[in-house]
Amino acid sequence: MTIPKVLFVCLGNICRSPTAEAVFKARAKAAGLEVHIDSAGTSGWHVNEKPDPRSIEAGQARGYSFTGQSSRKVIRADFGNFDYILAMDADNLSELSDMCPDNHKNKLALFLDYAPKGSTREVPDPYYGGEDGFDIVLDLIERASDGLIKDILA
Repeated sequence: MTIPKVLFVCLGNICRSPTAEAVFKARAKAAGLEVHIDSAGTSGWHVNEKPDPRSIEAGQARGYSFTGQSSRKVIRADFGNFDYILAMDADNLSELSDMCPDNHKNKLALFLDYAPKGSTREVPDPYYGGEDGFDIVLDLIERASDGLIKDILA
């Protein structure tokens, strides 16, 4: 079996998608799942920056590591290189769909499509919100990560 490759995508690649990368790495490892994981943004506003300190603080409080992460922009090669390309919200999914060659559109989805059915399908951007926004993001990402692991292992 080939190692599945997962790319998490948000707008700037400094809050939601790096958090998804950190959480999914830890949960996949705990589940014994070998997987290649990366994150990127649809914008290039923060290229080469580390994740938002508030994301790191909230994630580290739950035991997640952001070591080695820096922001990058989605590139065309990502569509061929990854098996799952998971957007944090509908706007980013639309951006990805516009960039994506037709033969790879089946790889695109909202990340929360893997979470148990709930009231929201999008991971809200915590950047301009209060501190609790980062914990809400973590809660949603943890649930979707567990669902994605089940899907990959199925």
